[in-house]
Amino acid sequence: MNTLIAKKIGMTQIFDEDSNALGVTVLDVSDCRVVQVKNSQKDGYDAVQLTIGSKKKLSKPLESHYKKYKVDPGEILFEVRVNEDTDLNPGQKINVKDFFEIGQKVDITGISKGKGFAGVMKRHNFSGQKASHGVHKVHRAGGSIGNASYPGHVFKGQKMAGRMGNQKSTIQSVTIVGLDEEQNYLLVNGSVPGNKGNIVQVQSAVKVTK
Repeated sequence: MNTLIAKKIGMTQIFDEDSNALGVTVLDVSDCRVVQVKNSQKDGYDAVQLTIGSKKKLSKPLESHYKKYKVDPGEILFEVRVNEDTDLNPGQKINVKDFFEIGQKVDITGISKGKGFAGVMKRHNFSGQKASHGVHKVHRAGGSIGNASYPGHVFKGQKMAGRMGNQKSTIQSVTIVGLDEEQNYLLVNGSVPGNKGNIVQVQSAVKVTK
């Protein structure tokens, strides 16, 4: 299994061998556990369902699903493809050291922080219009968005003002700089999408960059 789910704790800094400070994000995997193990004979494919955290209010189908495998309900139900010969069992706790190692590159996916309604300068890095004499107060406006007689409509995907953030985001090729085996923590170099307490997906890097 090359994918886990973790809870973002926050950022701190550590020092490398040359006493250089590294900004790192702490990811907690201690509460990650297996719910269901699927196999190709019964389900048609091999996969493992993971959950993390705890949740009290559930729908009846989800509640019965957790009861069936005798696992405490979690905040999320996440499915990961695995090899046929996996030795994971329902209710088993995930140890990060069994799947990742220091120096490994990983991709981290989460929901980014919501910024609310934003204009084109903040949202899309527009330069804005002139602020010289004779120009009306349109310095931060987006400007023209359409066409004249042909084709006579606004193209789909036009960059305009709107809701910023609060969407699925992936940071690629992040380096693992530390593993805490006792507390089951993962330290990655750099920032991770989302607020503190958000659940993120950590998987082996699809494309490794230098």
